[in-house]
Amino acid sequence: MILMNIQLPDGSSRSLPDGVSAFDLAKDIGEGLARAVIAVTVNDRMCDLSTVLSDGDSVALITEKSPEGLQVIRHSTSHLMAMAVQEVFPTAQVTIGPVIDDGFYYDFAFERAFTPEDLKVIEKKMKEIARRKLPVTREEWERNDAISHFEDLGEKYKALLIGRIPEGETVSLYKQGEWSDLCRGPHVPNTSKLKHFKLMKVSGAYWEGDAKNEQLHRIYGTAWASKDDLKAYLFRLEEAEKRDHRKLAKTLDLFHLQDEAPGMIFWHPKGWAVWQVVENEIRSIMQVNGYKEIKTPMVVDRKLWEQSGHWEKFRDDMFTTHTDNRDYAIKPMNCPCHVQVYNQALHSYRDLPLRLAEFGSCHRNEPSGTLHGLMRLRNFVQDDAHIFCEESQIQDEVSDFIDLVFSTYKKFGFDDVIIFLSDRPAQRVGTDEQWDKAESSLHEALKSKSLDYGLNPGEGAFYGPKIEFSLKDCLGRVWQCGTIQVDFSMPGRLGAEYIAKDNSKKTPVMLHRAVLGSLERFIGILIEEFEGKFPVWLAPVQAVVCNISDSQSEYVQEVTQKMCDAGLRVESDLRNEKVGYKVRAHTLDRVPYILVAGDRERDEQTISVRTRSGDNLGVKTVDAWIEAMKIMQKEYK
Repeated sequence: MILMNIQLPDGSSRSLPDGVSAFDLAKDIGEGLARAVIAVTVNDRMCDLSTVLSDGDSVALITEKSPEGLQVIRHSTSHLMAMAVQEVFPTAQVTIGPVIDDGFYYDFAFERAFTPEDLKVIEKKMKEIARRKLPVTREEWERNDAISHFEDLGEKYKALLIGRIPEGETVSLYKQGEWSDLCRGPHVPNTSKLKHFKLMKVSGAYWEGDAKNEQLHRIYGTAWASKDDLKAYLFRLEEAEKRDHRKLAKTLDLFHLQDEAPGMIFWHPKGWAVWQVVENEIRSIMQVNGYKEIKTPMVVDRKLWEQSGHWEKFRDDMFTTHTDNRDYAIKPMNCPCHVQVYNQALHSYRDLPLRLAEFGSCHRNEPSGTLHGLMRLRNFVQDDAHIFCEESQIQDEVSDFIDLVFSTYKKFGFDDVIIFLSDRPAQRVGTDEQWDKAESSLHEALKSKSLDYGLNPGEGAFYGPKIEFSLKDCLGRVWQCGTIQVDFSMPGRLGAEYIAKDNSKKTPVMLHRAVLGSLERFIGILIEEFEGKFPVWLAPVQAVVCNISDSQSEYVQEVTQKMCDAGLRVESDLRNEKVGYKVRAHTLDRVPYILVAGDRERDEQTISVRTRSGDNLGVKTVDAWIEAMKIMQKEYK
């Protein structure tokens, strides 16, 4: 018997007869593993369990619990759904069905849109097919034979896709029962491995994403390795629905949007109060860290955008106007204007680093279909800043910025920060030496903090590498917020210089950085993170003082004014309603504290303190409670 040597991930090896499959390897290791394994990587390439192994192969077995296994499950479940759709609706044509975050979708050509009732029927059919334990097998076809096969089935979209595959390339189909689909794989070995799934929603789509093409019908689904994982995901979706900042904005009277200004916010008093707290907090942080705040114009001549390179790259995303025979653009970003401020003085190396900050209002012509509450807008404000420095100062400035980012996020209640470094793209400006220095500075700054970070190869800006900081919220969602980018290009393009120590003129390096990114988006994240129940220091209304009867009205107004004079955001509720009604109303409004005054409180110059969570904190003197709330603000509780 000829034996071959198979290398395993732990460094060990296994001797097996020549010609065995990956599944045979799993059985040789153990029956438990053979039951759990669903796919395999052979020499770093994902394959099916039926893959025949060769001597010297490096093999890793994939179970449903691994990230790769979950992708296989979702991919296979999308095929299960497509098969079920065609069993229920035989005239439906299958087009494409990729795996996406948390699930999958498939687009179908069908005479009508699918309904929620259809989804129930399709999902029931999927479970039935899964119970058939149909083997899932890979077949390789000649290109023209595969085209003919799908044409005979009336599947014109599949035939069209296969026709685009270059001559000589492998055309692989995956079969389960009598049903098959064009796919590269890999897939689970049989349909019984697919147990924990749910169809989520339907929507319209266009063939190849082009509105000029045929209208298709998309079905979204999700699939997980276990019942508990599926249950937890559905719970997160329910929580996300409850926390949707657009719904809470209406409930809490924070802001609104309307068609007359798409992608732009109408802030209401309470929402603007939150905005001001966030802006002033960032302003205070910038001042402490040596930034000088500036303000630059909203509308700037086209020539500046051409000089900076933005006109060439972002013209389609810019709002423009024309007057006095000149073309202008409403600024989509702040950096070229910051260089103009820098250029108004002659700087020496002693002036560097120079840190210029702005709450810069930007406009970008985002497609209407991508607009989403505060999360995606056409007009937004960035907590933008640019640091002009020497090359030797990059690492220190980046290191200081990392500290600033972490301390700021912590104040807002975020401790879980994910970091990625994006390095040089294929299309870029600057020399390799400059890129080497910039990337090295970023790596060293992160390593000096002993921070774990991932790499996004080739995803840097065309002018330099960058670090991105993302927050993980209470539902496990990740939001990209802060960034710092190293730019060797724009300062030179816009004529920025400084006098070096040797009296020569040099071009400064420009660091683009933001902590929150878009203030609107960050406030949207905060609304959803706290479900509108802001901590005291962020709450638009920190307390409401309520009377029980008209005889306490004057006292309530006096208490409210005293608290406002102390710098607290407090309102009175003197409505002719029962106090229980008022307490419930302000609890629903997420006001942190509801203060009640009856005759006794008026006579004793006290207030009764209740929380939005229903706790009764008892009777406090007004002065004592004011001091308690001021401490809460300082401690970011």
